[in-house]
Amino acid sequence: MKLVVVLLGFIAIASATVYFKDNLSGDWQSRWVVSNWKKDSNEAGEWKVSAGKYHADGANKIVGLQTSQDARFYAISSKFPKSFSNKDKKLVVSFSVKHEQNIDCGGGYVKLLPEPLDQKEFKGGASESVYNIMFGPDICGHSTKKTHVILNHGGKNHLVKKTIPCESDELTHTYTLLISPDNTYEVYIDGSKKESGSIEDDFPILPDKMIKDPSKSKPSDWVDQKMIDDPNDNKPEGYDDIPAEIVDSSAKKPEDWDDQLDGEWEAPKIANPEYKGPWAAKKIENPAYKGEWVHPMIDNPDYKPDSTLYSYANFGFIGLDLWQVKSGSIFSNFVVADSLDDVKDVTEIATKAREAEKKAKEAQDEIDRKKREEEEKAKKAEEDAHKADEPKEEPKEDL
Repeated sequence: MKLVVVLLGFIAIASATVYFKDNLSGDWQSRWVVSNWKKDSNEAGEWKVSAGKYHADGANKIVGLQTSQDARFYAISSKFPKSFSNKDKKLVVSFSVKHEQNIDCGGGYVKLLPEPLDQKEFKGGASESVYNIMFGPDICGHSTKKTHVILNHGGKNHLVKKTIPCESDELTHTYTLLISPDNTYEVYIDGSKKESGSIEDDFPILPDKMIKDPSKSKPSDWVDQKMIDDPNDNKPEGYDDIPAEIVDSSAKKPEDWDDQLDGEWEAPKIANPEYKGPWAAKKIENPAYKGEWVHPMIDNPDYKPDSTLYSYANFGFIGLDLWQVKSGSIFSNFVVADSLDDVKDVTEIATKAREAEKKAKEAQDEIDRKKREEEEKAKKAEEDAHKADEPKEEPKEDL
């Protein structure tokens, strides 16, 4: 029995496939191609490989592709050793990103693209290169801080309906997307599941299963007004004669008031405590109320189930095409595989790296704080010394 279990475990491991894995070590320029997109207009940003200002050391040190110029477009891609289809298999897409510039507006997502692709012409924007999947964080101000999941079907890009949060600090975080043959998806950040669901339910790819019956409409005599004016509630006699303001009886004409120069004095007005505002009848429940009318639903004749929404015939490339107002994001530990087990190691590395980055940043922040305090003290001392050296004004003698 033990032998059977061991053999089954071996078969499961052997069947797992890593289609692509890159931590940007070694000769990264031989594996990644920078696009010519936006170069003619001098709007293309320059990529470099860096570990950033704060990083772990040794095996947990993460180096990656870093954006290096503010207010620029970036596009770069890498070809898979062999193209593949995820039909009947799970698909896992994972990568790490560190926004060490304290990002204010910019993308942090990856794209999986099919063959063929001219990598020198890979681009985003209005005429973007066709992709299968786009996944990762997007941040712009306080209103946009979310993780995108976009699936391309029928030549259209379909954004997930749910709002999935993302991280926006200055530390390394791992984003992982799992798509399964049962038409489901899962999103993980730093190994923790943040969202999951059905592709059919959560993406606007297929027509709705049910639609409002076009042959039905709300009856003309349908009463959906829940509350009405009480017909027995009458406005009190003289109600409208009560003014909103009255003369302030406590006000007195100023002693220095001159009628010829200032005009005839009039006492100011104040709010009338007797005034109750425009009259309105009390509300009562409408005895004719029938409730909210619900439009009858019918099966949508245009709806057809599709069990292959998860599947793509061809994956050939992974790419980054971004716009960043403030540069500095670092991307690394790219993994494309068919099992979550294949991203455990890079997730653990990112967790240890994040802890080291946090400690290093906190230490530097403390150094910077003390430096600012010393500078402020020195500045104040200089100002005080300057005031002490200023000649004092002699008191003037009375004539």
